[in-house]
Amino acid sequence: MNTQTMQAIRWAGPGELAQDTVPVPAPGPGWVLVKVTRVGICGSDLAIWHGEHARARPGVIIGHEFTGVVEDAPGSPGLEAGTHVAIRPLIACHDRGTTPPCRPCAAGNSHVCAHLGLYGVDEPGGLAQYVQVRAEAAHPIGGDVPAERAVLAEPLAVAVHAVARSGLRPDDIVAVFGAGPIGLLTALVARHRGARRVILVEPNAWRRGVAEQRGFTVLPAGPEAPERVRDLTGGDGADIVFDSAGHASVALQVTDAARIQGTIVVAGVHKQPPAVDLRAVNFAEQRLIGTRVYAREDFLAAIGLLEKDELRLATLPVTTFPLSHSQDAFHAAGQGEGSVKILIDPNHQGS
Repeated sequence: MNTQTMQAIRWAGPGELAQDTVPVPAPGPGWVLVKVTRVGICGSDLAIWHGEHARARPGVIIGHEFTGVVEDAPGSPGLEAGTHVAIRPLIACHDRGTTPPCRPCAAGNSHVCAHLGLYGVDEPGGLAQYVQVRAEAAHPIGGDVPAERAVLAEPLAVAVHAVARSGLRPDDIVAVFGAGPIGLLTALVARHRGARRVILVEPNAWRRGVAEQRGFTVLPAGPEAPERVRDLTGGDGADIVFDSAGHASVALQVTDAARIQGTIVVAGVHKQPPAVDLRAVNFAEQRLIGTRVYAREDFLAAIGLLEKDELRLATLPVTTFPLSHSQDAFHAAGQGEGSVKILIDPNHQGS
């Protein structure tokens, strides 16, 4: 490859991004050089941008939701140059060669590694023309899947994992609080897995409209939302309630929206420990389940859904910015409307 340097976006401090010229990584055995085609911006990226992420340090190349094409993969069969890949950005004990591994990693649960890291936080991420990742992180995805859809593998895996953790059964009624990217994807996966009805609760009118267009029952957020969920379920409440909002007000409502012996899944990450009505959990014998990112099989399942377009994600409104307009992209992502997902194309510099 003739290119020796590339353009990358570093986090420069609260509210600031810097575009720099940096060396193109030179992968050794077990590593893969990927030409990045799309990067998605998620809530944790916005937390970094605002200076609210516990681990991120100024100077890091950000971006953990990314897809691309293999440029070089020495000694990695199945990842030849030209292979389209979605990147599973988790970094666990076995990735670092930590011995002995932590207890979760030793048990095969590396997605909840005691020292879990992430490309774009703990190591250079995808908001660059090229990125170097471990071969185990690069998963082939059909070349006919457009980059705008392939980049959704990571957030879709979060939704797949949350639904799997919920124990969803055919004909269950589901309520999802929060219709951002994770909430909307969770609703789509739940319906695909056989939920009889999916109710979405969302404060943003634009996001409610997107959810309605996809055939979901949609309610505005507010103190009356749990009662309205019960009204729609014969007074019982939903069989499964997903907190995909990560907001303190939702944490207080989910127990009221779930039926007796129902299940509550905390899929959204709360910035501060919220108040939860544990007495309601006791009296109604509800199950309260945490969920963190996804296991490898969830990521592979997400790729399968994308390759078959079973969720019709091609119809989701997205907006792509060139690398040079990354600051504008982050501002747009913070608005929460106009696009379900804000993307950046690192190999399009813009004007």
